[in-house]
Amino acid sequence: MDALLILGGLLLIFAGAVWLVVLAFGTSLLWGVGVMLPPITLAYVVRHWHTARKAAGLSALGFIPLVVGLSLLANHDPDRVAAIFSLEWLNAGAQVEQPLLAELKGELDGRPFNPRVGRLINGVLTLREGDDLFARQEVNISLGSVASGALRVDVLPQDPAPIPEVEISWLGLDQELPEARRIRKGYTLHLDLLPVPPNKLAGDFHLVLPAHYQTTLSGRVELYTDELRYRGDQLDLSHDSADTLRYVIRDYLQRRFKTRAVEVESVSTVSFPAQEAAVAVKAKVDGAPAQFDLDLRKQDAGWAVELDDYAALPPPAPPVATTAPEKTKPSQPQGGVSRVDRRQRFSLARLLREPEKYERLLMRAQTKRGNVAQGRFIGIDREGNLSIEHFLKGAGQATYNLVPSDIVRLELLEP
Repeated sequence: MDALLILGGLLLIFAGAVWLVVLAFGTSLLWGVGVMLPPITLAYVVRHWHTARKAAGLSALGFIPLVVGLSLLANHDPDRVAAIFSLEWLNAGAQVEQPLLAELKGELDGRPFNPRVGRLINGVLTLREGDDLFARQEVNISLGSVASGALRVDVLPQDPAPIPEVEISWLGLDQELPEARRIRKGYTLHLDLLPVPPNKLAGDFHLVLPAHYQTTLSGRVELYTDELRYRGDQLDLSHDSADTLRYVIRDYLQRRFKTRAVEVESVSTVSFPAQEAAVAVKAKVDGAPAQFDLDLRKQDAGWAVELDDYAALPPPAPPVATTAPEKTKPSQPQGGVSRVDRRQRFSLARLLREPEKYERLLMRAQTKRGNVAQGRFIGIDREGNLSIEHFLKGAGQATYNLVPSDIVRLELLEP
């Protein structure tokens, strides 16, 4: 409704302006040309009011639905109105967070809540409305350690602790700091999320807080699982985030030292938005600790390390096809124990150098976030990530794609 009122108002204003130009040309050629300039337009309306009054009245009439439509829009989506009047839409290069939560609706503290962005990072699920430092409205749910893959959580009001903690916050019209409330019991929560490549979870979301909080949310959500952003299948290197910089730095070090065994441990903080950054980096290259001071700059293609002229690494060699082995017993020493136990010299660096030696073997990986992935190693993808296949209890299977720099412990579970 608000969009129709705004559009109708603009059409009336435009029709009145065109009519006024036609009338001005009917008066004289000079008035017709001059009326296209705002000061002369006003002068023509005053000088020839009897002729111009109907066209001016039509344009003035258009401001009524325009103002009403903008008021309705500001009532339920003030961020969009602020963006319109700030002329941010004129900046084609501006970084815009794409809305993910079009199917999720409800209320927070008794007011409509239409979150635009959702995240599930480091075990905290965040639904946020507003792009300022303090969100206009926000819901945070602390889920604790969350494993990779599908996620299902069900909480009922009578469930005892420990259960996830819910925090809601909102910013009043005359407030500079948001109000916040924490809820530790007595609420209903249902999450049923499935992975959506490359870095999202999507599925059903349902949250009902105790009645005096006047907060309910229901529908389908999409949640980012990290701070990387993609355009189709390609990573968007122009996105301002710490994860983007870590990806760029890791790729740079891999090509510089001609090895995929690079782990970026820490990168100094950068304040975004930014066009350039000088960062201190701590990393491990082939297992050896190292420190680097790098200058990064945002170019047309996105973030890149300055003076980076290193060639791309060749793609990982595909597994060599072998003929079926003869059905003979492998030679064993006395006692029946295999002579080669690959667990003894196993490491992440060795796996990255010789992935074909460990295909289809059972292994367990633990990430920095505390997540554990266990299954059969099936190879290394084009991004240099480890692929581990895990068979579910029912029908089907799940595949974990793990970034080597995120792995803190990797175990081979069979010889």
